[in-house]
Amino acid sequence: MGSAISGCDTPADRSVPRSAPVARVSRSALIRNARIAGHAGGRSFSARLLRADAWGHGEDLVRGVLDGEGFTFAPSGGAVRDVDPRTLFGLPGGAADACPVLRLHGTVLSVKELRAGEGVSYGYSYRAPRDTRVALVTGGYAQGVVRALGNVADVTIRGSRQRIVGRVAMDVCVVDVADVPVARGDQAVFLGEAGRGEPSLAEWVAATGMLPAELVAAVGLRAIREVAP
Repeated sequence: MGSAISGCDTPADRSVPRSAPVARVSRSALIRNARIAGHAGGRSFSARLLRADAWGHGEDLVRGVLDGEGFTFAPSGGAVRDVDPRTLFGLPGGAADACPVLRLHGTVLSVKELRAGEGVSYGYSYRAPRDTRVALVTGGYAQGVVRALGNVADVTIRGSRQRIVGRVAMDVCVVDVADVPVARGDQAVFLGEAGRGEPSLAEWVAATGMLPAELVAAVGLRAIREVAP
């Protein structure tokens, strides 16, 4: 087994924007986290880790990484301590130096002016307190962006954090971008790395009261999933 790698240096996504939200699973981050977990003493993994397609990360990928790093599969739990899934996947509650393995991003479909007092999305639960601009972004509850995130969670567009406003719809949500020069085709990061100033899974947990495993599995199972280096 190789030595643990310090720091979250997973490269940001540079791919061509897609019309549907994409969950990118980083192989390098998964390997890094596996080594961190191994150094902490977890040297086996059980069937629990592989449920829901390895918590939305892809069973084949996860199992392949663990096999390659010398972990032992014990279907009912190992004789030695099992790997901590929170550390392996970079979830809240895991090792402090573990990195998020899964990122979720959508794409800006359009940008429009919104006048003070005008509402957006179902039921107009959000009305603009001032003249502003809003972006329609791919990514809704059908891809794991749960409804409870409306009016409380952010996305990052062009390096700037902006609030999701109104109710999250099935496949899209609305983001208040104010005077940020956002344009059609720009990437919007729903889940990323806190160290980069991006929205984190810990923020989603605080906003929704749901478990990290529930949230990340919903994203990984529902959005288009791609494996990154």
